[in-house]
Amino acid sequence: MGRSGHDPERDAGSPTFSPSAELPPLSPEDLAMLGRLGGRWQVSEAVRALPVDPQAGELRGAGGAGRAAMLFQPDETGQLTATPIAERQDTAEGRAVGGLRRLLLGRPLSSASILRERMPKSIALPVLASDLLSSVAYGPEAMLAVLVLAGSGALGLSLPIAAALVVLMVAVGTSYRQTVYAYPHGAGSYLVASDSLGPRAGLAAAAGLILDYVLTVSVSVSAGVAAITSALPALAPFSVPVALAVIGVLLIGNLRGIRVAGNVFAAPTYLFLAAILGLIAAGFVRAAAGGFTVVAPPPTPALEGLSLLVVLRAFASGATSMTGIEAVSNAVPVFRPTEWRNARTVLTWMVGILIVLFAGLTLLIHLNGLVPRADQTLLSQLARLTFPAGPWYAIIQAATALVLLLAANTAFNDLPRLLYFMARDGYVPRRFLHLGDRLALSNGLIALAVAAAVILVAFGGRTHSLIPLYAVGVFLAFTLSQTGMVNHWRHHRSPGWRRRATINGLGAALSAVVLVTAAVTKFAAGAWVVVLAIPLLIYVFRRVRRHYDHVQQALGLHAETGTHPGGGVEPAEDEPPAVVPQQVRHLFLVPVARLNQAALRTLAYVGSLGQPALALHVSPERVEADRFRAQWATWGDHIPLETILSPHRVIIPPLAGYVSALRLSHPDLTLTVVVPDVVVDHPWQRLLHYRTEQRLRRALRRHPGIVVTSMPTHLTR
Repeated sequence: MGRSGHDPERDAGSPTFSPSAELPPLSPEDLAMLGRLGGRWQVSEAVRALPVDPQAGELRGAGGAGRAAMLFQPDETGQLTATPIAERQDTAEGRAVGGLRRLLLGRPLSSASILRERMPKSIALPVLASDLLSSVAYGPEAMLAVLVLAGSGALGLSLPIAAALVVLMVAVGTSYRQTVYAYPHGAGSYLVASDSLGPRAGLAAAAGLILDYVLTVSVSVSAGVAAITSALPALAPFSVPVALAVIGVLLIGNLRGIRVAGNVFAAPTYLFLAAILGLIAAGFVRAAAGGFTVVAPPPTPALEGLSLLVVLRAFASGATSMTGIEAVSNAVPVFRPTEWRNARTVLTWMVGILIVLFAGLTLLIHLNGLVPRADQTLLSQLARLTFPAGPWYAIIQAATALVLLLAANTAFNDLPRLLYFMARDGYVPRRFLHLGDRLALSNGLIALAVAAAVILVAFGGRTHSLIPLYAVGVFLAFTLSQTGMVNHWRHHRSPGWRRRATINGLGAALSAVVLVTAAVTKFAAGAWVVVLAIPLLIYVFRRVRRHYDHVQQALGLHAETGTHPGGGVEPAEDEPPAVVPQQVRHLFLVPVARLNQAALRTLAYVGSLGQPALALHVSPERVEADRFRAQWATWGDHIPLETILSPHRVIIPPLAGYVSALRLSHPDLTLTVVVPDVVVDHPWQRLLHYRTEQRLRRALRRHPGIVVTSMPTHLTR
């Protein structure tokens, strides 16, 4: 994945999130093999003598010119393009589901609209920064909550610790600016660590980020709901349903597409930003009027002695203000061109605003002598002290609650893209490559919503105990990403690489300090869950990749599979068997329960193919078997019949056993089981009929060389 001679201008125009990602091109080896296999085909001209015109002329004649014109539109090359009418479901339940989807998500967008769905910088900033900026509502308080354990005298250390955190913010922010430049297609920590440190390091970074994103949604939503229920106590018993409803709203908003979600969720973040900046400005005006006199904090007894460990714990707790700083590097493809330039600009704005908010709030808290309280947050204390009258206190609290709810939206933007890149590399299911109706990564969005909802319900809506888990996962990703960037610069040695490597090295060292401190000091408080979960996730990722590698080895055109065991033309040793028509020997099997129109139509279809065929009948007793044979003889015995007695009156196991035994005894045969199938009008009517085809397919799916299909017969009114 690495590359030398990086040209951001060239890479910026390369497509990243493409609907074609689910259908990757063939490798050169497969293309060469495909040409050799095609040259060995032997088919008669009758195969190409079609009884219909595939270019819609015959379709217009059969289905009506108007209908065909609405269903498919030919382009100048004669290629047909399906219209929205052709893409709709034609069943009653399908139309109902489609109508509900259009109501909730809007009309589907064509693949050509993907560029119009990108976000401008003014929308990308609030959408991607909601998690990062909302963390200032609890980051300074988390830092002071540790220092106050050593007594009120230790609170003075908040300023030097905050200064160290600002250095960390600058280092990490600058590092991610360089990451965006070096990797302009997104994926952040995962791609950097994989490229520079190896696949296992990349998977470790991905596992940490996945845990962080899921926790971000559950914790942010529960915190926002807690703020709402504090103001409206009557809603407290319904906190879990309200939280689930919020997750549902976030999911639907993001399923509607990047641009729509950005336009909807941008305003609350801007409101919070304006409210906190106004609070900081008013707070400093008030402090200036008092000559910047520091108010002594209320005396607080020390619960433990001041030590280096306490300082490191405070530093690690304050570092939770940085969760979400990697959002831009993961989401570069959502920006309008030139993507990497716009992403770097937004990242610079985000880090600058974070530093202003964090440093400003920490300094004001210190000047006013505020200490953490169980009944009121530090932000609430500062707002009430700064605005003792008027609506401003309520506005700040409402904006804080709203942005905490929407902080989860950063995870909805980033996790699906991380899963996209991992699916492209084969470490998670390939369905995460799929773009939905509105060009959103729908499966990743749904997976995130479900995981967060499960955690929220499991903890009864009280997920604050999960906050200690934050730092371990996210700072593991930070450390690996920046260490990888050091290796990246050392390998490529572009102009200024020493300065860039030094910046990344400083960020890696500081992130590693936070990682180790959080893992050690918060292990008993819940960090052990992450410490165990990350290796488990890596194991799962590797198992998924191993499966996809096995599939590729088994199905690849260039896979060596030996010679064909049957008669006829032998394939070359490096060619897969049975991929040319003359190598396939057929036997069609027709299970027949009773001789009716469905069975006779199926038998007629099989007989028209001109291939060997055998009918199978499973009977519960000999009397019924003899009766059926007599009926078969009356019909004319046009196809050979085999009856199977089933003394215990089961149908599928003996039928499947006979077919599989036939295949094992004749491995050169391709067995096609054609099941008569009655098509009913309504879904509930399916319960009134045996689903023989589905049950037989499940029973035979593990046996090679067996095809199970059906011949539908529609009921006439």
